[in-house]
Amino acid sequence: MRRFLALLLSLLLLASSSYGWFGFGHMAVAYIAYQHLDPAVKTRVDTLISKNPSYQTWKKGLPAGLSASDRKTMLFMIAATWPDQIRSDHAYHADGPDGGDRPPATGGDVNRGYGDKAMHKYWHFVDTPLSQDGTAVQPTPSPNAETEIHLLSKALASTENDKLKSYDLVWLMHLVGDVHQPLHSVARFSADLPNGDNGGNSVNLNPPPCQDDTSAKELHALWDGALGDSSDPKAVIPVASALPPQTVDAGDLDVHGWVNESYQLAQTKVYVSPIGAGKGPFTVDQAYCDQMRAVAAQRVVQAGMRLANILNADLK
Repeated sequence: MRRFLALLLSLLLLASSSYGWFGFGHMAVAYIAYQHLDPAVKTRVDTLISKNPSYQTWKKGLPAGLSASDRKTMLFMIAATWPDQIRSDHAYHADGPDGGDRPPATGGDVNRGYGDKAMHKYWHFVDTPLSQDGTAVQPTPSPNAETEIHLLSKALASTENDKLKSYDLVWLMHLVGDVHQPLHSVARFSADLPNGDNGGNSVNLNPPPCQDDTSAKELHALWDGALGDSSDPKAVIPVASALPPQTVDAGDLDVHGWVNESYQLAQTKVYVSPIGAGKGPFTVDQAYCDQMRAVAAQRVVQAGMRLANILNADLK
């Protein structure tokens, strides 16, 4: 029980950051994906995840009494949070300018595997520029989540060794979830935020932003926690399994299309009243929160099914 609580505490730290759906959302995406994997691919991803340097810690932290199937499912879910876990690991460093939020001039897209101790914060999003008040915008930095999903998917389908593929897998799992969060595919430029709002991280909210949420102080964090902020995989499963089904074609591998969907949702569902221009603070009403949760439910299911599509194609 102590090991399990320690694992939950380490995952809970992820929920305090503004990186893609919190651990709850990423585990929900992974749970849905796991249900849609071909049987042989499930076996393959189980093997690859076991090569992650944190695997034994995850395994020891699971509660006793789980079936073999549930253990494998939960380990896959937890693995999807690894690219956020390393942000609190002192063995890793922020690379690139702006505290690592912008890619370095060279080397930011090199696939080195677990020997790479860079956090690659800039892999988590695509800063597609948006201006609603005529403010000049800046181009989208690269590499980013879209470029890396393509790179990692190609590597996963290659003949490279399994340890490198393990690294590719956990990052790919995470980034597919990230690009389905609307604020991971946009940077809004405005008169009082001429350098962009960092995907809503610089847009402030008056507390509490929703009736049952008193923690989110920024727009990005509000959306990251749209479905929940529990770090217990057992708490994620019933929520993920009850999400409304979505129609996703088995051949849907259009990463640019996924990013563009999120960009359009940012314009039509995120940066809308009561969210005004600029950095706020804004007071969010319950109608906005209800709409946000509906969008998040749709995007998490789509992300899970599309992640399964990629893995079924790359590891067939």
